[in-house]
Amino acid sequence: MANALVSIQIIPKTKNGEDVIPYVDEAIRVIDESGVKYEVHPLETTMEGELEHLLRIIADMNEKMIEKGSRNVISQVKILYQPSGIEMNDLTEKYRS
Repeated sequence: MANALVSIQIIPKTKNGEDVIPYVDEAIRVIDESGVKYEVHPLETTMEGELEHLLRIIADMNEKMIEKGSRNVISQVKILYQPSGIEMNDLTEKYRS
């Protein structure tokens, strides 16, 4: 079982005020290619997994933004670390119909 949930909102500084959506799509692709369980929400994406692995994915996302031409990147991150195990469903199941 995963020991962490990490939510990230990535905000790349684009060239000449370009739309950020193509950049965000690339960041989500980094998550997808990592193989971790994740959910995309309107303002952030939540990942489930081992904390060290999730932090590496965040680093990879930031590096991808720079590769795409961003001058810098703001990453707003929320972490729930629970060594005994945690899953997204543990926190959201009661809200799903």
